[in-house]
Amino acid sequence: MNKKGHVLNAALLSVGLGVVLAAPTALTAADALAVAETIAELSVPVVLGALFPDVDTAFGKHRKTLHNLFVLGVVAAFPVVFGNLQFVWIGIATHYLLDVVGSRRGIALFYPLTSQEWGLPSGVTTSSKYADLVTVVVTGLEIAVLAAVHVYVVPLGETAATMNALLA
Repeated sequence: MNKKGHVLNAALLSVGLGVVLAAPTALTAADALAVAETIAELSVPVVLGALFPDVDTAFGKHRKTLHNLFVLGVVAAFPVVFGNLQFVWIGIATHYLLDVVGSRRGIALFYPLTSQEWGLPSGVTTSSKYADLVTVVVTGLEIAVLAAVHVYVVPLGETAATMNALLA
């Protein structure tokens, strides 16, 4: 996926997650304000996470150096250890998902152990006229999965606290 696709994904994801996390019960001004505030809180970390893996275009090997499970694990552990940056990992994870599902090339998930790139044959090229449509469809699926995790598994706003409790 290209930079535009990752930003589109992060923006849509911030809006979708903002609605899921704020869980408005009515169409009141107070509920709308709570949703807007949650979207604003999510936007910066999700967009930063969505753009971070492509920093490896400036150094290292693109779709390898910062596009792997090791980097995702370090960033996902950050809120558990330091208590901040709770939603950056979501931006990074969705970046990976777009590169695996939405493009033809894939990513080196197990780098530096292996340079083999993993992807699905169903993706589109980054310059395809369908790239934005694929991004929107994948983002919709991501929001649905994250909403299900939030409702049925663990509230996403409490993942760091839950991990700390499990590790204690």
